[in-house]
Amino acid sequence: YYVRVLAYNMKGWGPPASSLPPSAAPSWMECDGREPRRRSHIEAMERLLQQVRATHTHYCCGSSKLQNTSRKQSVSRSLKHLFNSSNKFVKTLKRGVYLAAVFYHKDSLLVTAEDQVPIVEVDDSYGSTLMQDFLWFTKLQLSCMWEDIRWLRQSMSVSMSSSSTLQARHKMLTAAGQLQQSLLGTHNLGRVHYEPIKDRHGNVLLVTIRDTESQHSLYNGKWMQVTKLQSQRKSLSTPEEPYALDILIITIQQDIIAYQRRSGHRLAPGLYLGYLKLSSSVDQIKVLVSQRTPNMLCQTRIRDNSNVSDEWEWIQKLVATGDSDHSKEDGEEAEPIAESHVPLLYYELQTAIKSLLKLINIPLNQARHFRLYSQEVVELGHGISFLLLLPPAEEVCSAPGQSNPYSPLSGFLHLPLQMFE
Repeated sequence: YYVRVLAYNMKGWGPPASSLPPSAAPSWMECDGREPRRRSHIEAMERLLQQVRATHTHYCCGSSKLQNTSRKQSVSRSLKHLFNSSNKFVKTLKRGVYLAAVFYHKDSLLVTAEDQVPIVEVDDSYGSTLMQDFLWFTKLQLSCMWEDIRWLRQSMSVSMSSSSTLQARHKMLTAAGQLQQSLLGTHNLGRVHYEPIKDRHGNVLLVTIRDTESQHSLYNGKWMQVTKLQSQRKSLSTPEEPYALDILIITIQQDIIAYQRRSGHRLAPGLYLGYLKLSSSVDQIKVLVSQRTPNMLCQTRIRDNSNVSDEWEWIQKLVATGDSDHSKEDGEEAEPIAESHVPLLYYELQTAIKSLLKLINIPLNQARHFRLYSQEVVELGHGISFLLLLPPAEEVCSAPGQSNPYSPLSGFLHLPLQMFE
């Protein structure tokens, strides 16, 4: 809201005086008397990160020089690899865990001299903690620690002798270090794909993805069209039981690269209605998201204005009285609430709920017991806010083997909670 004050007397209006500050936006938190959840949190995290980095600066002092000297060393390294028969890239997968680096630019892919995706071996076996080790590995991209691989390996080697988990994670760091220094010549391996690629032959393929700004030359690679790579690939497996490498080549453009591109899209500013649906397994919890916007909950837009102020009290009363369930019943349109001060948000919510249920393919008569989350408005920043639509309490998180009537079948993904965050 913007306010200006003008004085008036018999001689007319005086000059306008603006308020200080010039504008104000009432928030739903003022209705509850709350303070912003993230007040000073970002600054505190930045200070903590700087303290951590300050403790091991001497391990990383030479890291920034690697990328700058890559072009000078590429010629000598290429000649060295020409006469070196012990190429560290893996051509075929045997039983074990592997790490693949997918570097792409537009429709081209970085491949080795043998026209293969750069892959190195992590370990020849894996245990029951593989998924937890994988989720730990993904934190390297989230905390921008690709440049700290060497320091992490040195720190972990001190206490890894008696821990199988630390040994497995140390091997992941070693494989990443091989891709960075001796093979690709860059620290930044990109983002880790949200799930490993597994096959029935005992292979597990971890994939990192990076969109490069140009087709710059790296130490030991060349660029090839994705379609050409797919057509030249000679599979050693059957269509019924493909190897993990074949699955990677087949899905690299339609699934893996497409997911990478879509996950970077940002919603337009506004107020949205999001659908929260979880599913659990033995070792993780997954979140339902749309393939088109995998970095957000399934959502539909309510309005352009993301701010919720005095409407918050009305939302809490609506949820408390159960009026949020009156959208549509037995095929008949629900009667409007007989109140003289119903905000416009009520009708906007009606439209948004119907649109969201249509998107996730849930009939209105199955959503009679859905609830509107009334504890807070989820504010994501950049002018984007969410109201959350929840299934019944016992259906919010589906257990393994439990029937799941509130999850759509196609066009959606179940992302691990850590990857979604």
